[in-house]
Amino acid sequence: MKLKDFFYFNRSDRNIVIFFLTLLVVAGTLVSYLGCETDTPLALAPDSLPAADSARPSNHRAATYYSDQGGYYRQDDVRRPERFAFDPNTADSSQLLRLGLRPWQVRSIYRYRAKGGIYRQPSDFARLYGLTQKEYRELEPYIRIGADYQPAADRYATHHEARRDSLKPTYPAKLQLSQTIDLNTADTALLKRVPGIGSYFAREIAHYRQRLGGFYSADQLLEIDDFPEKALSYFVVHDKPAKIAVNRLTLNQLKRHPYINYYQAKAITDYRRLRGPLKSLADLRLLKDFTPEDMERLSHYVEF
Repeated sequence: MKLKDFFYFNRSDRNIVIFFLTLLVVAGTLVSYLGCETDTPLALAPDSLPAADSARPSNHRAATYYSDQGGYYRQDDVRRPERFAFDPNTADSSQLLRLGLRPWQVRSIYRYRAKGGIYRQPSDFARLYGLTQKEYRELEPYIRIGADYQPAADRYATHHEARRDSLKPTYPAKLQLSQTIDLNTADTALLKRVPGIGSYFAREIAHYRQRLGGFYSADQLLEIDDFPEKALSYFVVHDKPAKIAVNRLTLNQLKRHPYINYYQAKAITDYRRLRGPLKSLADLRLLKDFTPEDMERLSHYVEF
């Protein structure tokens, strides 16, 4: 609308237009003023800070902060965490919040308990998502796990202690330092009397002895994986091991011996096929598959 058209209105219409224009100006001014008030916090001089409210609960406090310009700014009341004994299995939301936990942590505890989760010891509470080490250290002395939520074994262990002890297997007395046993004749019961030898190593010794045909030295026990070296002093060897006839055994029979592998067994059978029976260890030394160490070990087990 052009200005000249404004004068064609009668007096009543012009008053209405002027009223609405004035209303728009006032409304715009108020909006601008309120926007500034919202964006800028009210700075209070130190002397004008309100005194503590005597009606405020003891677990609340009001915090004030300095602004960059040196003024003071008041924050909303902050709840101070309380410390009291609580059972995380039964504490309600109000108690958990009073302890300083956040609402989403309280909801997490409720969901955990609803799914059948149980806090059986204080350290279980440390797994609460978002709980810091500092917070857990402060809460730990106040955690009390009720008897209904503790493991049943802790409650009834003493009642059945005598019965449990009576059912424990009895172990044979161990050998003294000066005592020894024959490695080639001892059964597993006697082997278990050696310090450091239990059921597992007793079975391994018996099995390896059968495969070898007997031991010629206690040091051969170190060929068993993880065998305790300190146990060697309790063994002696009186009987010689059984020997194998290298000229009569097949390839499969030869390679069953722990000291003869497939390639060595094949070299023996090839030699017999091409040159005839082996006559001594000197013939074995001609075969490239046998090292001096192999020859030393086999010297106790082969016959021609």
